[in-house]
Amino acid sequence: MQNDIPRHGLRPATVGVHGGYDDDPSTGATAVPIFQTASYAYGSTRDLADVFRGRAPGHVYSRISNPTTYALERRLAQMEGGVGAIATASGMGAITAVMTALLRAGDEIVSVRGIFGGTVSLFRNVLSRFNIRATLTAPDAASVSAAVTDATKVIFAETIANPVMDVPDLPALSEVARSHNIPLVVDATVTTPALARVKDFGADVIVHSTTKFINGHGTAIGGAIVDTGNYRWAEGRFEDLASLARKAGQMALLARLRNVVYRDLGACPAPQNSFLMLQGLETLSARMPIHCKNALRLAEFLASLPGVEWVNYPGLPTSPHKPVVDRLYGGIGGAILTFGLAGEADPARCMDSFVLARRMTNLGDAKTLVLHPASTIFAEYDRSERLNLGVTDDMIRVSLGIEDFEDIREDFEQAITQSTEN
Repeated sequence: MQNDIPRHGLRPATVGVHGGYDDDPSTGATAVPIFQTASYAYGSTRDLADVFRGRAPGHVYSRISNPTTYALERRLAQMEGGVGAIATASGMGAITAVMTALLRAGDEIVSVRGIFGGTVSLFRNVLSRFNIRATLTAPDAASVSAAVTDATKVIFAETIANPVMDVPDLPALSEVARSHNIPLVVDATVTTPALARVKDFGADVIVHSTTKFINGHGTAIGGAIVDTGNYRWAEGRFEDLASLARKAGQMALLARLRNVVYRDLGACPAPQNSFLMLQGLETLSARMPIHCKNALRLAEFLASLPGVEWVNYPGLPTSPHKPVVDRLYGGIGGAILTFGLAGEADPARCMDSFVLARRMTNLGDAKTLVLHPASTIFAEYDRSERLNLGVTDDMIRVSLGIEDFEDIREDFEQAITQSTEN
């Protein structure tokens, strides 16, 4: 029997369980089926042509759309309060698709610094080949505003910068973006809709690496793009989207992505991966408080250890970002932190001494993960470049899992003790 649960006005935790899909009318199945198919048959040439040309709803090829992936997209859009969403093969695929849809040769991006090394590499090593320039600046609104030029078409930020842990004031950045009539694109991977709906802070386009906390178990790679509906494409600085908006309205960006950029780049997720992301969304709101509570407790513990030189966690009272965290995220500073060892202690020795924590480049896993950013995700940059990006040689990044905190604490205590002993 069809479930009659209302689909509007539900809170994110409920949407994560029920959003984007109604019970199967023929079987009553409540789990979204995995439509493991490349293409779809139609009864007539005209029917297929109508769907292919967008004159009728349906799916023609899983590189463009798939029923399992569509359920994921609807659920994410509902959780974020957006007009729609597109799921991608990875978080980097999501960022690449958005930038490709919005930018042309000669355009510029102003980005808050301290962001993920892969995104920096995309800006510097890929988009630059197409004469698209990115400027990295401090996270405050004044610095971002000063970096904007007539050629700037996008302001980009992360909700909590990974791995530097800066927390930009998104409403203030949104005001800067509005004053220049350009969209604010926000990577909300670290916070997820379980902590905040960043549409309410003025984000125009949201991107996620669903690989991380949304999946939650390190079992699949994925990404997503959500148009929040905040930016008026019909009145924006993008001629092709303004023209398309006369027909597609607020769906102009998503239509451009789906029918051209996303289709042609081919960065679509496998249906199995979309299914795993849907499973992750069901428990996201239950898991995130545990991740974040463990992060705060570990930050407090590390700050008290003699062998630790510094701890960077925006939820600590001593963090300069705590006022923004309090105002935007209810005082919750997320689930990752960084720290450095005292004296001449070798971070590699500390990393190798962990027993419970896993040495991995991922984050947002149910397991606690540790990483040395300077030798991994920022290894392509020389030391001066890394320092300019906010990544020091002694930095160790921690993504807190959902294990019992006392087991996490004991593991960090013994690893740090071993690394600081003579």
